[in-house]
Amino acid sequence: MTQEELIPLLLKKDDRSFTLLYDNYSKSLYGIIFTLIKDREEAEDVLQEVFVKIWKNIDTYNESKGRLYTWMLNIARNTSIDKLRSKSFNNNQKNLSSDNFVHILDDNSKTINQIDAIGIKEFIKKLKPKCIQIIDLLFFKGYTQQEASDELEIPLGTVKTQNRNCMNELRLLINE
Repeated sequence: MTQEELIPLLLKKDDRSFTLLYDNYSKSLYGIIFTLIKDREEAEDVLQEVFVKIWKNIDTYNESKGRLYTWMLNIARNTSIDKLRSKSFNNNQKNLSSDNFVHILDDNSKTINQIDAIGIKEFIKKLKPKCIQIIDLLFFKGYTQQEASDELEIPLGTVKTQNRNCMNELRLLINE
């Protein structure tokens, strides 16, 4: 089923559409979430939260502003960042056992493969080095624009401009 066929079903809150949405996008969204969260159980909880948000807010999706996947990706990314910044998550991270870190190392290659499976990595590799660096910080490592500015030692306005330009470049590559 194409995105164009799926969206009207989602807007009607058709139960089949949720199953199709989950089947088609859960692995790639989980890969993005896990890249940020780095904890399997927490990432699964965030994925569930993301799909609830998508389902409840599908009527706010605007096709003229971008693809459905991009909209969902932003929800996943923002929800993951919110989770990372939450007090309860930070407290839980202080109490992790060493077993969790072994698991992260084991699952890391799978996550890279999941991200690669949706093709994002290949498109990003085609961008200029400064774009690769900014996208890595903002989208894969979950930095805020201010944190990226501090890390790269460039003005915040420059980060914002470069991010917008890089996203436009990436959009052009994907649409080729």
